[in-house]
Amino acid sequence: MGTTIISPTFLSAYLLLLCLVCCLKEGYGLGRRATAESHHLEHSHTIQVTSLLPSSICSPATKELNKKSSLRVVHKHGPCSQLHRQDKANIPTDAEILRQDESRVKSIHLKLARSSGSSNVDQIDATNLPAKDGSVVGSGNYVVTVGLGTPKKDLTLIFDTGSDITWTQCQPCAGSCYQQLDPVFAPSQSSTYSNISCNSTTCTSLTSATGVKPRCSSSACVYGIQYGDMSFSIGFFAKETLTLTSSDVFKDFLFGCGQNNQGLFGRAAGLIGLGRDKLSLPSQTALKYKGVFSYCLPSSASSTGFLSFGDTGTSKSVNFITLSTVSQRSAFYGIDITGISVGGQKLSIAASVFTAGGAIIDSGTVITRLPPTAYVALSSEFKKQMSQYPMAPASKLLDTCYNFTKYSSVNAPKISFFFSGGVEVPIAAEGIFFATSISQVCLAFARNNNDTDIGIFGNTQQKTLQVVYDVAGGRLGFATGGCT
Repeated sequence: MGTTIISPTFLSAYLLLLCLVCCLKEGYGLGRRATAESHHLEHSHTIQVTSLLPSSICSPATKELNKKSSLRVVHKHGPCSQLHRQDKANIPTDAEILRQDESRVKSIHLKLARSSGSSNVDQIDATNLPAKDGSVVGSGNYVVTVGLGTPKKDLTLIFDTGSDITWTQCQPCAGSCYQQLDPVFAPSQSSTYSNISCNSTTCTSLTSATGVKPRCSSSACVYGIQYGDMSFSIGFFAKETLTLTSSDVFKDFLFGCGQNNQGLFGRAAGLIGLGRDKLSLPSQTALKYKGVFSYCLPSSASSTGFLSFGDTGTSKSVNFITLSTVSQRSAFYGIDITGISVGGQKLSIAASVFTAGGAIIDSGTVITRLPPTAYVALSSEFKKQMSQYPMAPASKLLDTCYNFTKYSSVNAPKISFFFSGGVEVPIAAEGIFFATSISQVCLAFARNNNDTDIGIFGNTQQKTLQVVYDVAGGRLGFATGGCT
């Protein structure tokens, strides 16, 4: 058989072609890896580990609403708050914060589970609510300062979308008053204060706002409100001039003038109720603000946010969903969650999981509560995408935790919530973790006991979002980057 002779020219061409094929294959592989890497970065947050720990320095948000009907929002235990600076010894630990949060959630679940609409506190005499000294009300982390009376006295109050009635402590504190930063309000020094008659329909309306039937003291209406951990406020139901800003003054504002108050309220002077009842602040100011208010919770306890009333002029950038009704006599704002995504991947959760118990949005609950089925899907996918980082022991409430002591920064998958109408709300990087220390940084979500328990979209996940409540229009809106 003859020998085939391959010419040098052909061999060179063949080798060149082989090289091109190999290069193309390698390039294709690199392209795929580059695409995967790009996709990963697009759907993840790069978080500086030091940012997970609290700061002792107040750093006001660079982006705030500069509107005449806006109040500055601060975390009551953060360095931007006067309460923090005056009461550093009583700042709760992370374990205490989570314990208080559990108390609030249990109270919400209990209140909404009573289909009859009655409550144990309905049968309690408003003038003799049981005292539990040193108890803590889990009624919100964020405070604003408003004016009350004529001449006005500034008061720092917790604001709470899960409560209806606004109240403050009042002299002479016939029962008892806890310690607060501001001077206790003195009705006798105001020219515009007056009590509500116990025979009036206004007095009767307290039952739906507080869950407690009003009582009489002489001819004056007496309110009583008790929170899930037995903290309470009792006093005269009255009307007074409320000053939100220099141009926003409301005469005859109905509020509770507390004569007997117990619980640790972080030295705040009381509470602003932003719920749906006709005695709430949004309802009482509806003539001016049309039942619209919004807030942006700061990115951390060392930053600032805002609480605004009326149309802020940002509706074009806000995605609205329809509010749902979770209970006929509930102060809470119902929402319809339809799905969750992790790292750009929609989780496989049946719609019935979210509809079984329904959900609310709440400014006073710290950690978002999910149906167990939904939480397991979220936690599992999050662990999968965070597999490069070492796990840490679970806390009592939070069970998906990491040890970041060897890292200066970490990449965490982005998380989005989906609501009715297909509205997607991305959670800010600051809303993903709850850190007790660098060695225990936990996914800031928790499971309910049952799928039929109501879900709660908590304030950690609301950080930096502008959340718009159009109560009159029956809708709720979200816009990203509200205060950064």
